[in-house]
Amino acid sequence: MRNNLKQLGAIILAAGKGKRMNSKKINKVVLHLADKPMILHAYHLLKSVKIETIIVVVGFAKDSVMRFLGKDVIYAEQKKRLGTAHAVSVALRKIPAHIKHVLVLNGDDSAFYNKKTLQKLIAWHFESGSELTLLTLEKDDPSGLGRIIRDNEGKIAAIIEEKDANSKQRKIKEINPACYLFEVNFLKKYLKKVEKSKVTGEYYLTSLIRLGIENKAKIESHRMGKYVWRGVNTDEELKEAEFLFNNRKNRYL
Repeated sequence: MRNNLKQLGAIILAAGKGKRMNSKKINKVVLHLADKPMILHAYHLLKSVKIETIIVVVGFAKDSVMRFLGKDVIYAEQKKRLGTAHAVSVALRKIPAHIKHVLVLNGDDSAFYNKKTLQKLIAWHFESGSELTLLTLEKDDPSGLGRIIRDNEGKIAAIIEEKDANSKQRKIKEINPACYLFEVNFLKKYLKKVEKSKVTGEYYLTSLIRLGIENKAKIESHRMGKYVWRGVNTDEELKEAEFLFNNRKNRYL
């Protein structure tokens, strides 16, 4: 896998405004979780698995993010926040030619992943020859999160957002925490085909999974099972994340 790492880069999504956190002067990713800002958890995690090329998508209060990361990363500015797929397309313009695979994760929830988590995801991506490999995990209470739908062979058939799920699908505990590993060629081929949401006017990365399935691309997943994780979109969720992070005996529950 060592040689493959030379072709592997990463994108940290850190442009969002975090409306529900009422953060007006700083980006929410620089708020502290336990011992340091959330964005530094993501950055140090990527460094721990020897990923050297890191692109950070900035937008709202970009200076507050850049102050912590300095010149150690490449910045891509998302001037119009048009969703996660749009953010990745902005970052794609900054990816060096030698990077053939790219890990995409969020700047506000990656503190819960550890080195071994990413190493397993990366190893399976290269071993399987996948064009898109996503991390999945299980939560006893998956409320508000996209559910993983699998076919009879256990392959991913879709990701259904809770608002679109039927009663049976809502009982599924396997969720998508939005940690992906893409072939760069896959992104170049399908990002331009992502359609804008009629509800929000944004372009979402989850659409790439549907496009990949429809076009018979090789899609794999690394199933983490029950795993301590908390997305952070509100002040209350940050407090919960703080509690989980500081009180977990290990990464698994």
